[in-house]
Amino acid sequence: MGSKNSMQKRINLQFMMIAAIAVVITAVSSMLVFYFIFRNQVFDDLRAYAHVISRLDSLNSLGNSDEGVPEDELRITLVNEEGVVLYDSSADEDEMENHSGRPEIEEAMKEGEGTAVRTSDTLDVHTFYYAMKLSDGDILRIGKDSQSLFHMLRYMAVLVAILVAMILGLCILLAHFLTKRLLVPIERMATNLDGISQENLYSELLPFVRTIKEQHINILNNAKMRQEFTANVSHELKTPLTAISGYAELIESGMAGEKDTVRFANEIHRNADRLLTLINDIIKLSELDDQEQTFEVEQVNLYQAARNCIQMMSMQAQKQDIKLNLIGEQCVITANKNLIDELLYNLCSNAIRYNYRGGSVTISVRRDGTRVLLSVKDTGIGIPKKYQERVFERFYRVDKSRSKQSGGTGLGLAIVKHIVAQHNAELTLVSEEGKGTEIQVLF
Repeated sequence: MGSKNSMQKRINLQFMMIAAIAVVITAVSSMLVFYFIFRNQVFDDLRAYAHVISRLDSLNSLGNSDEGVPEDELRITLVNEEGVVLYDSSADEDEMENHSGRPEIEEAMKEGEGTAVRTSDTLDVHTFYYAMKLSDGDILRIGKDSQSLFHMLRYMAVLVAILVAMILGLCILLAHFLTKRLLVPIERMATNLDGISQENLYSELLPFVRTIKEQHINILNNAKMRQEFTANVSHELKTPLTAISGYAELIESGMAGEKDTVRFANEIHRNADRLLTLINDIIKLSELDDQEQTFEVEQVNLYQAARNCIQMMSMQAQKQDIKLNLIGEQCVITANKNLIDELLYNLCSNAIRYNYRGGSVTISVRRDGTRVLLSVKDTGIGIPKKYQERVFERFYRVDKSRSKQSGGTGLGLAIVKHIVAQHNAELTLVSEEGKGTEIQVLF
């Protein structure tokens, strides 16, 4: 709730800042536009006055003629080509300095007419000047005093302040309304991610929602898998430990004879081996599940690794009268050698464990275009079609009794799947019930 209010406040604040900046810029721009319109209007009036005055018979009639304009409103000045003041309606022309350096006079001499604005700080007024060149070369200048821009702005300040306050108040209300409306779909998404309709969402949020939903589903699936894995581990560990505890108790109580003691000790040894194998497989799976763990890679001769695997598994194969074959060619892949040995061991061990006596296991290593194909094929019991998608799950066994009798943990193919994923390889299973299984790994 706190984070939502914080976000809403930030959005509201940003809206208000944008509105305030827009209002201030608009107000300043409006006043500047008003000033320039006013300025142009004054110059237009002065130009009209100058043209009227220039048509009079003589400038001496300005003060007496009914056609003239009142001198308390306008200042009329006549300057010759040398800048000497010939006449001024507001001052004694004999006491006035040369006007050739005045901007409006200088511009009129060159362009035919000129304008200028000068500010009097003491009187707080602007004086607008318009000068025009007459046919005889003299310069007629009309001046008009006006309140300064700052004086005008002071009058406008109260009105502008009221308008700004009203606009900002309206913007605050609109910002609050728009922010609330903007956040409604996000709040719904936060409270009910699964039930939210995509039609009510902003299109920009759809990829985000899909990603969150996928992550949510993955988290639930992972939690379920972890729960199932924990339950399965507990069950798998409990079975050999119960057997070990039971046989040890019989030996400890003295109830077992000499022959029974040997048999019980053999069962304890077998279950202990199964327990160690199970623990090693669990540790291996945990290492492969660790996303942050990195595995060093090197150039691995897959054909030679398969040969080493056959030599290591030969004793187990002889016990079940299974023939091991290796075919193919020397192929080198970039991989982690220990993981490749683990992959070969689990594939070969499964092929022997679920085989018929007198059967065979064939390991093939060959090139497939630019890639390398590893195949482990047996002549065993095979896997029914309906179970083939699940055999790579942890602790999943097609034939539970046979697996436990032969010492299988149910984790071998799960480890194989993880190792294949670590090497960005492709895993394929082909099997037919009663005729055998072939597992292919394409590196």
